[in-house]
Amino acid sequence: MSTSPLLPSLDTQHPRSMADQVFDLLYDRIINLTLPPGTKLSEAEVATQLGVSRQPVRDAFYRLSQLGFIQIRPQRATTVTPISKDAIMQAYFIRSALEEATMRVAAQKLDTSHFAALQDVLALQENAMHLDDKTGFHALDDQFHHDICTYAGLGFGWTLIKDNKGHMDRARYLSLSFGAPRVLTEHHDILIALKARDSDRAAAAVKHHLGHIGQIIDWLQVNQPEVF
Repeated sequence: MSTSPLLPSLDTQHPRSMADQVFDLLYDRIINLTLPPGTKLSEAEVATQLGVSRQPVRDAFYRLSQLGFIQIRPQRATTVTPISKDAIMQAYFIRSALEEATMRVAAQKLDTSHFAALQDVLALQENAMHLDDKTGFHALDDQFHHDICTYAGLGFGWTLIKDNKGHMDRARYLSLSFGAPRVLTEHHDILIALKARDSDRAAAAVKHHLGHIGQIIDWLQVNQPEVF
């Protein structure tokens, strides 16, 4: 078990609420395993490190607990939860259904400017892979999928996906040490299908892309069982 690492300062000039900023900061660090399962979190310590009152931290803790990322136990330590296979598969079901439907629309709606922009994202992602920049690679992964939703006029779909995919992301982030080349190749396959305006192929490509989550879970259970 570990205690909270040092946290960065918040942007006091940003229009978002303090509670939102605390939530986003802790959420990102839980997803990228900077705060691994079993990490103890103290409301008072986090508030002190971030220079905020305890109320926004309390609000952020509550939201994280509702999403299943931390366990709050009164009079006992609050801890980051283990990765849950059931939660991952529920997130996969939601994300796969939404993205397959999105790809069918995107294959008919995207134009050459969209394709060029997506190609630029993949070029940046390839560079991040070569630099072993897992955080950057993961952010560009999200951008690729987000931009397809947005270009297809289905930005609300990405909002739903983002709200539900966090448990998948923890497992997927751990897999980047060996899975990044495959991810990049499959992103190119998705883009090729979209350029061909082949709705069935694009839907199948994203289904295949997301469907590796079962293999990732199996690998992690053997090689990093402590995260479950």
